[in-house]
Amino acid sequence: MNLYTEHQHLRYNPLRDSWVLVSAHRMKRPWAGQVEKPPEEHIPRYDPHNPLCPGNTRANGEVNPDYDSTFVFPNDFPALQPDAPSPGIDQHPLFQSRSARGVCKVMCFHPWSDVTLPLMKKEEVVKVIDKWVELVQELGATYPWVQIFENKGAMMGCSNPHPHCQVWASNFLPNEPAVSDRCQREYYQKHGEPLLLHYATQEAQRKERVVVESSDWLAVVPYWATWPYQMLLLPRRHVLRLTDLTAEERQDLADIMKRLLTKYDNLFEVSFPYSMGWHGAPTGPHLTEDSSHWQLHAHYYPPLLRSATVKKFMVGYEMLALEQRDLTPEQAAEKLRNLPDIHYKTRQHLEEKVQEATS
Repeated sequence: MNLYTEHQHLRYNPLRDSWVLVSAHRMKRPWAGQVEKPPEEHIPRYDPHNPLCPGNTRANGEVNPDYDSTFVFPNDFPALQPDAPSPGIDQHPLFQSRSARGVCKVMCFHPWSDVTLPLMKKEEVVKVIDKWVELVQELGATYPWVQIFENKGAMMGCSNPHPHCQVWASNFLPNEPAVSDRCQREYYQKHGEPLLLHYATQEAQRKERVVVESSDWLAVVPYWATWPYQMLLLPRRHVLRLTDLTAEERQDLADIMKRLLTKYDNLFEVSFPYSMGWHGAPTGPHLTEDSSHWQLHAHYYPPLLRSATVKKFMVGYEMLALEQRDLTPEQAAEKLRNLPDIHYKTRQHLEEKVQEATS
């Protein structure tokens, strides 16, 4: 009898100093709850009313250039602005506030609305990575934190199907990276090795949670994963920030991203929704500090659980007590690992061509 698949148990997340309840037997329960609308599969390549398409007018009246690669512009409705006033320092200890300043940018990956990262050419994905590096270098010269993130799919709150991400830079270290910074620092001080560098070495040896890997990168369903098909993307060598990647590592990153995201899409044969983002050593005033405890990594948090229309809900016990998952990370990794490397849309297109040729 396998402990992982037959009995509930707790797993420790060293990046957040928290625990996750794994209850694999719950996958056997019938589902009669909410069913989501499947992701839209037929997106027009160009929509004259889409504010992210080349040559179109955005809400603020600005006209997009006829871009043919990546395109970055200031968010028309930013959550952070560089000139916000300070709330002052005379405050009650139970009613504290601080200044929040920063900038928010939107980055389009491609001029076409009907492609996503796994369907883009490798050299096009490399250009996305190069632009990420450029933005971290530019904004990180001033701001302590630069958060690159992508919300993909309406299920993850994305209001526009055009392939894009966002970049928010802030004058403060947000909650998640602040906790991660503390946990990585404590591990480094105790063990003399970066937490995630040690973890990547261990996962590469154990193999059971590895989904895709290369000479430079490793993508695993983390041992402590909360979301069903959660992913942790790690470099194999010690890297602090995106700006520290070599040209060869960026090329390899583009390849492993395409492979990983192709498997995501192939799981339920839909454009797989997720929220993802990069975490690296803090920037701005922290650039001169010793950040040896940090290791660059990307998080992928996809909500789908049983099918293209049934997602995990983070409610009830998870909100009030402890994060909980049904499918074990090992089961999730095996499912993804065994999927083909050819995208289902590419396969369908090839099958259609064969049918045309033989009819």
